[in-house]
Amino acid sequence: MASTPVAPLTLVVGDEELLVDRAVAALVAQVRAEDPEVDVHDLVPSQVSAGKLAEVVSPSLFGERRVVVLRSCQDLVKDLAAEVTGYLKDPADDVSLMLVHAGGAKGKALLEAAKKAGAARVDCAKPTKPAERLRFIKDEFSRAGRQITADAAQGLLDAVGNDLREIAAACTQLVADTEGRVDAAAVARYHSGKAEASGFTVADRAVEGRLPEALEQLRWSLAVGTAPVLINSALAGAVRGLAVAAQPPRGVPEAELAKRAKVPPWKLKTLRQQARGWTPRGVAHAMRVIAETDALIKGAGRDPAYALERAVIEIATNRAKR
Repeated sequence: MASTPVAPLTLVVGDEELLVDRAVAALVAQVRAEDPEVDVHDLVPSQVSAGKLAEVVSPSLFGERRVVVLRSCQDLVKDLAAEVTGYLKDPADDVSLMLVHAGGAKGKALLEAAKKAGAARVDCAKPTKPAERLRFIKDEFSRAGRQITADAAQGLLDAVGNDLREIAAACTQLVADTEGRVDAAAVARYHSGKAEASGFTVADRAVEGRLPEALEQLRWSLAVGTAPVLINSALAGAVRGLAVAAQPPRGVPEAELAKRAKVPPWKLKTLRQQARGWTPRGVAHAMRVIAETDALIKGAGRDPAYALERAVIEIATNRAKR
């Protein structure tokens, strides 16, 4: 049975980046399945100007289909948000516009305008309860055509923590390294002892200044199919953690520090160890590198692998600088 065509206007709503990235990728893949020659524009607010927006959403002279992904719509400046709202009143027939919005109060007028225009909606709610994270783990294995026992899923969650990308990376590792139904013994054996080919491993080695290992892990992660955007997100998370651990405000409880760093409380010790040798200036530089890499990966550059390698080198070598 044929799938329903992608709507001319789609809202992807949520602040869980992994789920948002997956939803956008699935929609783009569906359009490409319908039309392999489709022209895709994946834009973040820093890449959008009035002229650029008009260019990508204007009707094509040759009737070519286009997909325009506009990420972080809540961060658009007022004039550009107004332009997008105006476009929604008379959209082009050959353009599939995907608006990605965090779902909060910021930029709510554009969100409401898209709803009023009849946009299809994809919700990417962040799992907040243990039961929801366990369901996510089971779904990850189902997606790969595998099964995991209930006690193994709980053991994996206990070992990894609550970060969804880290959970997904651990699931991917287990699928690659095991056969058949995954049980608690397999989780204990592989998760505790075997290096993960994931963005998190790349990020940890980079912020620790271990450049050869970081590059090796990066190349391996890309080789096994880890999406560049996931690797850069892991780098961003690691540097964000450094910013919190390097200069923690006095009197702030551990739970609050963990919340600011977006890590489980048990990982603060690791962050403090990684923060040694970093200065505020170095952390700020690393954040700029990651922002630039994010833009390159999402459309401003031609080679995401090269952009990531450059970012890893910049971050790892910057650790020793004062």
